[in-house]
Amino acid sequence: MKTIALKLPDELLTKIEHAANKRGKTRSAVMREVLEDFLTDNRNLAGGSCLDLARDLAGCVQAPEDLSTNLTHMDDYGK
Repeated sequence: MKTIALKLPDELLTKIEHAANKRGKTRSAVMREVLEDFLTDNRNLAGGSCLDLARDLAGCVQAPEDLSTNLTHMDDYGK
């Protein structure tokens, strides 16, 4: 197993220490768990299509069905 060093804000280190004490584990073990969970959860990894990233927003706007094709909807555009 490799060793790395990183700088953490005091508040974050305090949270890690609290979690380690609560679980009866070392700080390193808690950090490994958290990193593993984060990296295996695909929602945390950027990528995919624009629709994949904004899937929860798709279809949430109410508008006329012909909004993108009917030029009468463009009369006041840009004013």
